[in-house]
Amino acid sequence: MNDPAAQLRFYGSRGVVIDSNLLLLYFLGSFQRSQIRTNKRLANFDEEDFDLLVRLLSLFKKVVTTPNILTEVSNLSDAVPEAFRESYFAQFRACLSILVEEYTPSSEALASRWSRFGLTDAAIATISRKRYLVLTEDFRLSQALGSDGIDALNFNHLRYVNWAQE
Repeated sequence: MNDPAAQLRFYGSRGVVIDSNLLLLYFLGSFQRSQIRTNKRLANFDEEDFDLLVRLLSLFKKVVTTPNILTEVSNLSDAVPEAFRESYFAQFRACLSILVEEYTPSSEALASRWSRFGLTDAAIATISRKRYLVLTEDFRLSQALGSDGIDALNFNHLRYVNWAQE
């Protein structure tokens, strides 16, 4: 299914898996919007992207993550200034309440062609197949998922549509 509107309608009641960089945008933007402008890990995003992401996530009954994604987001959070770390991770924990965490054994995730993409992406592919839409800004991942019959929506395409409508 390649039509983004159709994907959003179809998967709205099923759920979406949000990739690491977008989840980092969500967590940091929820913590402190100014982090979007100042955090080096979010250099490719702006506050409008955060607002678009929040609107998108509100369309889904279930927002799914994996321990692998959360670990990546935690590691990418190292750019949060030390003075804010404790309060950031308190907010991080609070944001977990909107997520459904699903686990796939690493050996199972890596026992497929997806192993060349790394553990996090392999886990995303494993839990998403025939169940969830994948929301990512990683072009390579979205193309590979699509070629494997897994529905993926590239956030960058939605950014363009959002920009074009303004």
